[in-house]
Order: sequence, then structure tokens, then C-alpha cells
Amino acid sequence: MSCETRQKCSLHLRIKTAFQLTESIHGLSVCTVTAGMIANCRVFTFTKGSRETMSGLQVEVENNCNNISPSQHVQVTVKTVPSYCGVTWTGSYEAPGCSSEVLRRHVPECITGRLSYDVKPERRELSVNVSNMLEDHDYVLRLCLKDFICSDTGASILIKKGEPVKSATLPYSRLLPCLCIEGWSSVTDALRVQVCPFKDRVQELWVGINFDPLEKTLSWQPACRVTAVVVLCQRREDGVCVDLPHASQNVSREKISFTKVDPHPQLCMKFTAGSQSWTRCPFADATFKAWEVIVTRQLGQDDVKMLSHITATFSVALCVKSEGSAVCQITDTHIMHLEKHKAVDLNLTGQLCNTCLQVKRLDVKYAATVLHCLEQCEESPYVRPVVIRQPSWDLTWVVVPAGVCLSGIITITLVLHVLLTVYERRKLKRNGGYISEKQIDPAFDCVVPVLQSQPAVHGGVLIPDSPKCGNTEKTNLLSD
Repeated sequence: MSCETRQKCSLHLRIKTAFQLTESIHGLSVCTVTAGMIANCRVFTFTKGSRETMSGLQVEVENNCNNISPSQHVQVTVKTVPSYCGVTWTGSYEAPGCSSEVLRRHVPECITGRLSYDVKPERRELSVNVSNMLEDHDYVLRLCLKDFICSDTGASILIKKGEPVKSATLPYSRLLPCLCIEGWSSVTDALRVQVCPFKDRVQELWVGINFDPLEKTLSWQPACRVTAVVVLCQRREDGVCVDLPHASQNVSREKISFTKVDPHPQLCMKFTAGSQSWTRCPFADATFKAWEVIVTRQLGQDDVKMLSHITATFSVALCVKSEGSAVCQITDTHIMHLEKHKAVDLNLTGQLCNTCLQVKRLDVKYAATVLHCLEQCEESPYVRPVVIRQPSWDLTWVVVPAGVCLSGIITITLVLHVLLTVYERRKLKRNGGYISEKQIDPAFDCVVPVLQSQPAVHGGVLIPDSPKCGNTEKTNLLSD
């Protein structure tokens, strides 16, 4: 390496050749060839006197005037002049690359500068400092997403060579493992340096899961190139996600899709990269449920209904869980077709001891098998329940007819009461026990009911409390 200044050094290939000189050898030819370049040859000649003097001796020839570039592959050919019998020597040499620390400090085409950074997550910014940059040249900084090439994520920032502080602030939106800081000297074909602050944050890739409810398609595309396996799984109550059969895809950079998917809260996507796995459940917090099993407790009995917000077909199985076992033994299975927004009652006859409903949607390719266990009973022995499909009627169709019937009954009762009252009055009139209130004889102005009294012990006199008389005279009833 030959240097003019600290940052102006160049590489040269030194070639040494040793051979036995004879009077017939007039000189030596040394040629170097690099890819895409014309051969560069240099001939070393010997005078006649020197050939005679050194004939039969071993002679060394050194050539260090061959300029080469970093990482350049050089083919070397050495032969005598004139060349006898085609005898030549060939060899190759690989120049050191810019990864060499010495070259990165002193050879201009290898000087990239050094980048250091500070992450400010509260502002979503990266503060970048540049050192050891190429002298007398501006410097460029940017954020990019690294793949085969590093693609822009925003505008580049130019740091002027005359600025005393070589720093800049770069805003970012996501902490991706392929998000890198890239810097290079502002010269043609300058070598670039990249620093990726978040390269270990692979978990940041497992976002952006989309679901198309019309196509029933679940899709995801990685923001960075990654070698991973994606599988659909069903999340259990203990947090373990069990893989669904035939629901696995390999991914690197392309978009992946699962068609005919049931959007249930227990259906998740599991991402595996290397020895680590991450689970994401895109429907866990969704307010919309495609279907649900509704269990209400009424008069000590479980009222079970199925409601689907879409037209779909389901498999509904009755199963029994044994004590200490997580396996539910299926006892009966029914296929049910639910119309959109129409609830269906599942009338379960018999005692529901340790009984569960195992529901799975059948009109899709990927669906979770959901287990709904009913309240246990302890007093009565187990009786096999039967699922009966019965539509759940609107309460309006029950309340209105009941009101009409009740009104009719009240009306009929009032009519009968009036008729019975009239009949009783007429009967009393015929028997003489009824005195009309419309009599005008003054003798009848006082009306006192005749009471049949029992013999009194002391011959007491019965006096009515409030006789209906027009005067103050009291009517006395003397007992016999």
C-alpha cells in the first residue's frame, strides 16, 4: 500500500520471480490480467554482458508497479523472452476487500465513515453521528429497508463537509429488523455502510394480518424478508395453540393467504422463525362474531341457543368429559343449517351432567372446534340429552295474542257478572224479600230488615246501628 496522505493510499501488487539465467534468455515478461481489463505486461531485459557474466546463476526479478483495486482478482503470467517450448508460470491473487480495517481507514474507495446512533422511542427518532468520513467530501444519510437492495423509507439528509458536528436526526415509523441506517460519501460509486439498530426484533414482523369477510380470506405479508413458517392454530384455555391440519405455509418475502377461514376468536396464526414461535389472534378482540352459542340459566335449567350472523352450516356434537380428563367423549352429532340473524334453540332434554357442546363450522376450510360445557349437576344421574332444533320466536308474537285473550276473558266476566246481578234482583222481587226503593207511602219511608234473632239470655233488645229512616224514631225489635 502506497500512501500520499492518511486517506490517499493505493494498492500495488508486488511480483518476485527467481529463475536460472542462460545466454539464450534475453529477458523476462510479467503480465497481469484482471476481469474486464486488457492485460498489462512488462518485459525485463538483460544485456549481453550481463548474460555472459551471470550465465548459470539464479536471478531474482521484482515488479511492484502493478496497481490493483480492493477485492480485485488478478491473474499473473511469467515467461522467458524469447519463450522456449511454451514454458510459462501462472498464478492468481485475490486483493483484500474493504472489510479490512486498514483499507477502511486509508484507501478512499473503502472509506465509508463510522455510524453511531441513539434511539429515541418516545419521539420515534434516530439520532445518528458520523465519524471518520472521507475528507473534503459531503456525506449522505438515510433510512432504508434492507433486502437485496436497501429501499428508501424517506428523504436523504446531506451533511456538509464544513459542518463541525457531523450528525442528523432520522424519523422512523416502525421498529423493523430490516430497518437500517445507510451512509456514504458524496462521490460517484461510493461504498456504503449500513447499521441496522433493530435487527433482532423479529417479533415486530407479525403484524398487519388482514381478513376479507366477503372472500373469507386471511392474509399477511412480511415487511422484511424473513425465513419463517406460518400455521393456523386453535388457542386453548391454557394458552397453548394447537396447529390445524394442513394449515401450514413457508414464507420469505411473498404474501401468504388462507382462504375459507371462519373468523372465530380462538382461531390464531402462529409464526415460527428459527427456534422461536409467536402467536397472534386477529379475531380475539373483534366486536363482530360470525356465530356464537348463547347459554342462559332459567329456573335451574340451561337455555342454549345458537345465533349466526351469516348463513352457515355447523356440526353440533354432544360429548361428556370424564373427571381428570381433558378429552370429551362424543355421544351424539347433528348437522345444523343456520339462517342469517335467526337464532335456533337447542332444547337439551334430560339432566346435563358433565355435558358439553362441540361446535364446528362446516362450510369453510379452516375452522376452530369450539367446546361449550354446561353447568354440572350432582344430584341426579346422567341422562342422555337430545338436541332438538326449534326456532326461537320473537316475544311480540307471544305477548300480543296473550293480551287479546286476556282482554276477551275480562270482558266476558264483566258481562256475566251484570247478568247474574240482574237475575238475583228479579228473584228477590218475586219472593217478597225485596222492597222497592221507589215506594211513596210514608209508612214505608223507614226500611228495616227483619232479623230472626235467637232467644236472648237477658231478654235483650236489638237496636239496628243505622236504620234508614227519615225521622229520629228508633225501631225496636223485641225478642220473643
